[in-house]
Amino acid sequence: MISTEGKNSSLYHLPVMPEEVLFYLISRQDGTYLDMTCGGGGHLRILSESLSKKAVLFGFDRDNEAVKAASENLKGAPQETHIVNSRFSEINRVTRENKIDKVDGILFDLGVSSHQIDSSERGFSFMQDGPLDMRMNANDSLTAETVVNEYSTDKLLEIFRTYGEQPKARRIVTAIDKKRQEEKIDTTDKLQAVLKSSVSGKDLNNTLARLFQAIRIEVNGELDELTTALPEALDLLAPGGRLVILSYHSLEDRIVKRFFKERAKGCICPDKFPVCACGKKPEVKILTKKVVRPKDEEVVSNSRARSARLRAAQKLN
Repeated sequence: MISTEGKNSSLYHLPVMPEEVLFYLISRQDGTYLDMTCGGGGHLRILSESLSKKAVLFGFDRDNEAVKAASENLKGAPQETHIVNSRFSEINRVTRENKIDKVDGILFDLGVSSHQIDSSERGFSFMQDGPLDMRMNANDSLTAETVVNEYSTDKLLEIFRTYGEQPKARRIVTAIDKKRQEEKIDTTDKLQAVLKSSVSGKDLNNTLARLFQAIRIEVNGELDELTTALPEALDLLAPGGRLVILSYHSLEDRIVKRFFKERAKGCICPDKFPVCACGKKPEVKILTKKVVRPKDEEVVSNSRARSARLRAAQKLN
């Protein structure tokens, strides 16, 4: 069993599925590896402990607090390390600025860190009261408060149906619209109260979590970020390099699964063609025939790993 304590990883965010990440990500002991959502540096720390001193490690995160925590966590690492404050859709710009040509492995650990969820002032969780914020980068202008109070009912309906996969979205939006005409919904407790008035059932907490998640996805443009970054990450990989994605809900996983499937496909000529005329070759080999889930013992020790899904692919040429 790999230790995931590191210097600060247990204080900031316990890295999910560390053994599986190492197994699928590492192609060269002396390679260059990017963690596009490094959080407190937990995955980077275990990579550092598993690679040779000649390896190079880069961590990206749009959260300034995460950048500080990861920088502290990687102090003393024997490898050359760089922690960058950037969203992962800016992968091309950041790699150019750092004169990175090709890399051997790229990790995306999507979602929100434990530190962000547990910080009430960040407003990510319905479990504790705080300002309705949800920004991963405090310098961004759009907040959850703006989404909830200023978006049209049609736009809110789309968010809850698409990102929240919520069949009772119209009832929820009607409740929000009524409340926001009476007073501004500016805290997580106020939002939670409105949502509870429009949804019910034994699965209430999971429903609330999905609705908060839907707003968070909108605030941070998470699905657009992922869709933009995946092809750019693949282009950056050297032949034999690996791309590993940890996702935590079906929307992200669907994007990753579809992307891998499309890039693993060869000839796209019609079946009636006697020989291939398109010349299209597979770009990747999918390493995970089925999605990989965390072991039961990990879920017991880290409940937030429960929804994790890992997919991996290797660059062919």
